[in-house]
Amino acid sequence: MAFGVIIAGLSSMSAESLNISSRNRLRRRHWLAWILLCAALAIHVADEALTDFLAIYNPAVISMRAKYPWLPLPAFVFEIWLALLVFAVVILAASSCFVWRGRWAMRPISHVFAGFMLLNGLLHIAGSIYFGYFMPGVYSSPLLIAASILLINSTRAYSSNQEAR
Repeated sequence: MAFGVIIAGLSSMSAESLNISSRNRLRRRHWLAWILLCAALAIHVADEALTDFLAIYNPAVISMRAKYPWLPLPAFVFEIWLALLVFAVVILAASSCFVWRGRWAMRPISHVFAGFMLLNGLLHIAGSIYFGYFMPGVYSSPLLIAASILLINSTRAYSSNQEAR
């Protein structure tokens, strides 16, 4: 009788440790997907900077502001634009410690981050198809799209595991 209780206790402990192991694995995958999207964004920023993104962006913004003066789109000087994007990448990479710790707020933030980057990558590709030439930033767009999808999937897996607890 005592032997049966010990076996039952060990099997429940191993099931619990497997559950914890699964949670840790999903949390690490979520963190790794976050880091990969940060790296893809850094590559994308470099791609845009090297292919003169602002030569396309600034005239488009000035034209849109002329038609729609209420639209708050800024025109940028290269140095300020690049500094802001580098700052954003550094902040996103630094916030990976919260993803690593499994903070609940990082799950919806992950979806928003991945959604914006997915849209960004798709717009670069769509713009290239529409205008008939490679837009600045299009070379790194497939990487941005893939990393975004990976973060969305890993966030969903981690979230569904957390809700099932």
